[in-house]
Amino acid sequence: MEYRRLGASGLKVPALSFGAGTFGGRGPLFGAWGTTDAREARRLVDICLDAGVTMFDTADVYSDGASEEVLGEAIKGRRDRVIVSTKTGLPTGDGPNDAGSSRSRLITACEDALRRLGTDHIDLFQLHAFDAGTPVEEVLSTLDDLVRAGKVRYTGISNFSGWQAMKSLAVAERYGHPRHVAHQVHYSLVSRDYEWELMPLGLDQGLGALVWSPLGWGRLTGRVRRDRPLPAGSRLHDTADYGPPVEDAHLYRVIDALDEVAEETGRAVPQIAINWLLQRPTVSSVIIGARTEEQLRQNLGAVGWTLTPDQMARLNAASGKAAPYPYFPYERQEGFARLAPPVGGLTPPPTAA
Repeated sequence: MEYRRLGASGLKVPALSFGAGTFGGRGPLFGAWGTTDAREARRLVDICLDAGVTMFDTADVYSDGASEEVLGEAIKGRRDRVIVSTKTGLPTGDGPNDAGSSRSRLITACEDALRRLGTDHIDLFQLHAFDAGTPVEEVLSTLDDLVRAGKVRYTGISNFSGWQAMKSLAVAERYGHPRHVAHQVHYSLVSRDYEWELMPLGLDQGLGALVWSPLGWGRLTGRVRRDRPLPAGSRLHDTADYGPPVEDAHLYRVIDALDEVAEETGRAVPQIAINWLLQRPTVSSVIIGARTEEQLRQNLGAVGWTLTPDQMARLNAASGKAAPYPYFPYERQEGFARLAPPVGGLTPPPTAA
């Protein structure tokens, strides 16, 4: 397994990490992804550790907290071998303080997560969403207290816009609070919006990307084709609204390119989709999920090899879209190229053919 630094921090994380969203299976929101119990989870953790996957990601909202509980049971006795990442901020109840990132909520959420996980510290504590109702100064000073108390090692964000991330980093800099080192983002071959603003920001500010839904919310598992639409029993029919929409024409264009590369490499479609992500700028780790050992072992096959530059270029061309304003390709217009050089070697993805 390859290990990479998490953003500008000194923490090294595996290129692949495991998402425990399928653990627990309790509650209506984020509870229908899977019903993996502690025994099954321990087996999946065994496979991960054997492969060098040492980071496990969860959240208090997953299965009403049961995901954290099951993960805690699965890593019991080997806490020193794993990196635990969890998130808070989304609603976990109907009470006025059951959502957001207020001082009260963050302290309570951290204590609850520590109890459910059965640990004395959280390696990476992430804000699951930006809380516009709480001053950023309050949020960051609270996270600073948790770090100083030894309950949290590093902090990160998830699903923030560019200005929200930059404001948080600026306030941290101003008051000497710990800077976020990670941004957990939605990114895949069928959803490359991350690249326009958040990727250049990550390069400039040292935010490592932790990629969620690398298979496009189940669309790039290899089971969907032009002549074979999504199966009737797929969970995507019930959960599609949780992820950004994807036009059928765009999806099938990407799948055609993946099939072409799969034939050349002998690799499975999901492995190619994940390997493409691992070669993109800012990506520290791709979060893979699995309900079965078979799914997990297949996803683990995404590392240990690399796509060729030609294969990357073809996948880029098939998945690229025209840039929205103000990110359209300035380099094609006289004068703009001198003002907006590529950031850290990053160039905008090509437009679709």
